[in-house]
Amino acid sequence: MKFVEEVVVEEFLPTFRSMLAAELREREFTQQEVAEALGVSQSAVSKYAHGRVARNEAVEADERVRDLVERVAEGLASGEMSQLQALVEAEVLIRHLEDGDLLADLHEDAMPELAEFEGEFDVHDPDSALRATERVLSSVRRGLRTLTNASGFAGLIPHVGSNLAECLPDAEEIEGVAAVPGRIFDVKGRATVAGDPEFGASGHVASVLLSARSAGAPVRAAVNVRYDPDIVASLEAAGYQSIEFDPDAPTDAVAAALDGVDLDETFVLYQTGSYGIEPITYVLGPDAPTVAAAVRELLR
Repeated sequence: MKFVEEVVVEEFLPTFRSMLAAELREREFTQQEVAEALGVSQSAVSKYAHGRVARNEAVEADERVRDLVERVAEGLASGEMSQLQALVEAEVLIRHLEDGDLLADLHEDAMPELAEFEGEFDVHDPDSALRATERVLSSVRRGLRTLTNASGFAGLIPHVGSNLAECLPDAEEIEGVAAVPGRIFDVKGRATVAGDPEFGASGHVASVLLSARSAGAPVRAAVNVRYDPDIVASLEAAGYQSIEFDPDAPTDAVAAALDGVDLDETFVLYQTGSYGIEPITYVLGPDAPTVAAAVRELLR
């Protein structure tokens, strides 16, 4: 794991300082004056002067960096620019280069996983799409640990398998829902997770979740387990609201079943089966750990 700040410290700053030191020396700054201007030791300036500090070629070749170095050197030499202003100008450029630009590219080189993310990413944006997706994936993983560590969960898995899903805040399509690819199956009495959560990995549970959301349900996560009247009764006894829907047209039926219902934050949907359709119980709620915890309560 490498932070963009490390890229700044390891690649940008040594190059920028080395270039600026050279420019100041050309303007007849002494080694001591260069050290004071840069806020570094004289030995560091000596390393810059003798080429013992490696420069990043991409940073050195960038016209904006070269222009800033020249402007700062001239400003400091003429007295028209204070050290504080020089710092501010450098910080502004750094922030610009971090935002989908040169430093972002260097960051992706160091962290190839960033390049694989299909979307815009501002490393300093607390609401970035990447941060949102990673938080959802992390939430699903936490929920999965709750389920797979619960003794007896395998006995709640239906023949078609279970899945645990959570969606992005603004999700409207299955691609915005993270779940287990290949579902969760009972393998010789043990709940087996087929793979790490992915977006777009669930069709069935994701469609139920999205249908509930389209009907106004304040939910972002869902998990399915087998249907049994006792399971629904136990969930109701635990305080969860339960609603039945028609299994033959689940997308429309979920919306119809929820129409006009004053829904709790966490509630239960179920269908009792039809020809070729296995009966299933769904627990829906605000996030994956919450719905997983509701299922775990069934096993106590």
